Amino acid sequence: MDNSLRTVTQAESTLLGSWQVVPHPAVAELVASFGYDFVGIDMEHSPATDETLADLLRAVDAVDGETETLVRVADDDPTTLQRTLDLGPDAVLVPMVHTAEQAEAIVDTVRYPPKGSRGVGPGRAATYGRTLNEQVTADDEAFATHVQLESEQAIENVDEIATVEGIDGVFIGPIDLSMALDCFGEWDTEQFTTAVDHALTAARDADVAVGTFAASEQDREQRMTWGVDYLVAGMDLSYLSDGATAALEHGKALSKTK
Repeated sequence: MDNSLRTVTQAESTLLGSWQVVPHPAVAELVASFGYDFVGIDMEHSPATDETLADLLRAVDAVDGETETLVRVADDDPTTLQRTLDLGPDAVLVPMVHTAEQAEAIVDTVRYPPKGSRGVGPGRAATYGRTLNEQVTADDEAFATHVQLESEQAIENVDEIATVEGIDGVFIGPIDLSMALDCFGEWDTEQFTTAVDHALTAARDADVAVGTFAASEQDREQRMTWGVDYLVAGMDLSYLSDGATAALEHGKALSKTK
């Protein structure tokens, strides 16, 4: 199957994903079974370990269908990236990327020599050493590399970041970006909308994918108007919170005073 997170700009409609912070395989398997285009697995703001991540990836792969995996790594450290890629996700998302130089270093890390500096390891992506030749030959064609824009500096440099060869997409992190712009959660302010427009234009000009996050119906409606190629349309913690709240309120409404 073609990796749709690599070819998302050619898709007929916006790809929809679900974000996972609760690091349990049952959550990944359940969400993937609904038919999302991808499951975003958070390694930056969750207690997940590499061993946990391997099980989450297996859980998504076990579900019938074509749901892919997008792993937000904890940082851009080469060890972090290489250990993650050895587990075989469909895409990686690197947070807090502020400059083209940083993006170039990321591309160097994820590519094998002579195009980069990635080391060869007998991990899950190489069928535990059985398909090393195929893995090395595929190089970065086996996965997509996306970087997250969540600072004023990143927006200032987005034209250069988006044109770095080997970067498949940019992801607008609305929460951190709005905080960096001193308009936390104020999506309609001029500074936020101007920053978003700049990022969208840069991505379009560079012909790379652009994605973002939305946790509510209102946010989804607004961010779809941006014309993004892929959208994280919700998060496991929100589903749990909303469902638990609704069940409690409904139960209270039905309960009788004793």
